[in-house]
Amino acid sequence: MTYQALARKWRPQDFSSIIGQDAVTTALRNAIADRRIAQAYLFSGIRGVGKTTAARVLAKALNCERRRRVEKEGGAPVPDPCNECVSCREITAGGDLDVIEIDAATYSKVEQVRELTESLRYGPAGGAYKVVVIDEIHRLSRQAFDALLKIVEEPPPHLVFIFATTEIEVVPATLLSRCQEFHFHRVGAAVLADHLRRLCEAEGIAASDRALRLVARAGEGSVRDAVALLDQLATFGSGTVAEEDAIRLLGGLDLRLFHDLLDRILAGDAAAVSAALVKVEEEGWDPRRTHGQFLSYCRDAVHAAVGIAADRLDLPAEDAAQLVDLARGAGYENLLRLLHQLLKSEELVRRSETPGLAVEIAWLRAAELPKLVRIEEILAGGSSSGGERPGSSAAARAAAATAAAPSRASRGASPAGGAPGGGRRRDTAASSPGPRRSGPDGAAAAATGPAPAPPRPSAGEEQPVTPAQPPIAAALRLSADPREALLELVNQRKQPLAARLRDCRDFRLEDGELAVVIARGDAWLREALDRAQNREILDAAVGQVWGAGTRWRIVEEAAPPPRGDAPPRAASVALEHPVVQSALDLFAGTIETVEESPARPEEP
Repeated sequence: MTYQALARKWRPQDFSSIIGQDAVTTALRNAIADRRIAQAYLFSGIRGVGKTTAARVLAKALNCERRRRVEKEGGAPVPDPCNECVSCREITAGGDLDVIEIDAATYSKVEQVRELTESLRYGPAGGAYKVVVIDEIHRLSRQAFDALLKIVEEPPPHLVFIFATTEIEVVPATLLSRCQEFHFHRVGAAVLADHLRRLCEAEGIAASDRALRLVARAGEGSVRDAVALLDQLATFGSGTVAEEDAIRLLGGLDLRLFHDLLDRILAGDAAAVSAALVKVEEEGWDPRRTHGQFLSYCRDAVHAAVGIAADRLDLPAEDAAQLVDLARGAGYENLLRLLHQLLKSEELVRRSETPGLAVEIAWLRAAELPKLVRIEEILAGGSSSGGERPGSSAAARAAAATAAAPSRASRGASPAGGAPGGGRRRDTAASSPGPRRSGPDGAAAAATGPAPAPPRPSAGEEQPVTPAQPPIAAALRLSADPREALLELVNQRKQPLAARLRDCRDFRLEDGELAVVIARGDAWLREALDRAQNREILDAAVGQVWGAGTRWRIVEEAAPPPRGDAPPRAASVALEHPVVQSALDLFAGTIETVEESPARPEEP
């Protein structure tokens, strides 16, 4: 007897044998049992998930002789075909005259469709229904669709259409509205692995669970593709499916390689990343397929980082547990940033004529991500020359966090949104000698020299413990000018507010109350200082500089100082103009002079 491929030999012959499509099969069985048969059905989904198979099973169920005999005798409805009567056997063999199965790719001309519609007006030869199965319906031409619409909308009572397509978005809405649509989903890797295990037991194929999971994952939700891969591996191994053979033939599916590669990318180890690509090329794996599978592995890592249990990942138990440990140690944000970076390079890898080089560039660029610093940390005063690299060892990260706990406790919460490392870098910058910039406008503050070293205690003398100096104390120590100290404290919590305070004319302490002097008519600055959040920040800063309980108020100066030859009224109008105030607020600038534009000559 000639050999028959496993995908054809084990093709489902009834609804219960179709895997992963319970919603579709349940609806079709209920429709047959209730005798609610529609004139047209549309099955959509990716390749190899059972669309054409379900169409053949439905055709057999409609014309099954045993089902019709039971219904005539008043028995319970039987929705599944018997696969034993003459009609079922002929439909299975493809020789039944009442079931017409055509491929739209080779039957797309309008003349062919018209001939078909004319022949369908005659009744069935021996069954209850004449069933027309048109596969890949989206391949029909526009004229062919138009010729088919009328008979699909008002067919004879004995006629049933079943359409199948992998590109439902191409099918015209006029045809969709005349059909009952059923979407066939991708089959999960776990369900596929169980199905492959049953086939191996029936065929006498020796295969490990890990190898079957690799085959199921390579099938990408298609039952036919997974069974075909199993058939190929069984032939290669003479009835045995080994894990090493699966990795070698499927290409780019070595989960150990993916785990080590992800660990090295998170650590920023460029040399190890390049070595992984060299191994891919030496093993002869397809770089494009390897990159695609690594994307799926990184997606599983993101799922693990957000708390999804290991048993819910489409991975073997041991690999899933290792991935969960790695992902939760790396952190959700780092993995999400990594997955986004790799996804952006996927199209470049797919279109490149040198895919190996494209994959290496994509992985090396991903390994640079741990060196980047979040913009929030930079705005809070953090370093822009490198950030914390997520390590590969959870224990090492826990030890680093424990070592950093005392310094974080002494600094308190970060005032600029809690960016990691922001307070530590401010202390370092504050203690360094030389000039510094205070505020976004870049005005130079007073330069201070290095603080004198404290005297060393004599032998046997107990050395006092000095607590870590908080950022507020550092700001007061850096500037002897109370105004600059106030601006520094405000700048630590809200830089735009500090920039606005630099527009104030003066800060005067009168009878224990701080007068914040602003220009006359400066409603923009007054409104900014009157906001609740800004008042809270300014209250705290004033209390730190001039003592707890010190109150402050807004005072307008007596008269705006004249600038050049411009009239005072012109200067006031220019300062109050909304466009000018918006520019000052956007760029944190100040107005130096106000000049009157020369008069334009009158037009004739």
